[in-house]
Amino acid sequence: MATETLILGAAGWALLAGALAATGAVAGVLAGLLGVGGGIVIVPVLYHVFSALGIDEAVRMHLAVGTSLATIVPTSIRSAAAHRARGSLDPALLKQLLPGVVVGVAVGALASGWLHGRVLTAVFAVVAPVVAAHMALGDRAPSFGRGLPGRAGCAGLGLGIGGLSTLMGIGGGTLSVPLLSSLGVPMRTAVGTGAALGTVISIPGATAFVINGWDRAGLPALSLGHVNLLGVALIVPATLLTTGWGVRAAHAVNPGTLKRLFALFLALTSARMLWNLAS
Repeated sequence: MATETLILGAAGWALLAGALAATGAVAGVLAGLLGVGGGIVIVPVLYHVFSALGIDEAVRMHLAVGTSLATIVPTSIRSAAAHRARGSLDPALLKQLLPGVVVGVAVGALASGWLHGRVLTAVFAVVAPVVAAHMALGDRAPSFGRGLPGRAGCAGLGLGIGGLSTLMGIGGGTLSVPLLSSLGVPMRTAVGTGAALGTVISIPGATAFVINGWDRAGLPALSLGHVNLLGVALIVPATLLTTGWGVRAAHAVNPGTLKRLFALFLALTSARMLWNLAS
């Protein structure tokens, strides 16, 4: 456990609890509405919340990433089981990507223990706009061929997905779905496979952030290493509750417009992160 805990007053606890529950609700709605993983929403929102609470920059991004990975564990298991039941999880495709992803998660988990929070922030700030651009382009996004590359290519693809997802605190689908779809994999299969990869990434990733942050100072109370237990307890139920709302809303609004708005949110968040790093 952290050797020095950040002390929050009553107002600070109220702000933290409300913001965490709201984060989960927003992540659930967007996951159902846009088909994006919760982590791509949770990490930047937690970053802003922890900044407002005055949490030290040295642990702020680690805490956001670790908490996000922990919240992805139950949602990814549930999602992967649902996709498997519907036949949209391709075991052969998963088998091709799995070795590289496992190695990538291991590399990302080890690196997270010695990388400064500013580096994690930079990784998210650089990669998130690429995800945003792909989302905004929709059907106009570039295609890179038909079918997966060879064994070495799949290993490199999995390595990148596993490593970057662990360092960014996101499920495997955020990176794997656009990459696989751009290689000609059917969207439903890409989404189902991404859900399974989320389980592979989130469990060891969250465990690593607990271990790496075990003796860190400046963490808020109820933190187990770089995972805030209050965050997990409030975000997960809210996410599970509101995902269905997003699915229903997807049939009533223009998803293209919403994707562009969300892409703008990611772009602005990334710009703020980079500004903070430069200042």
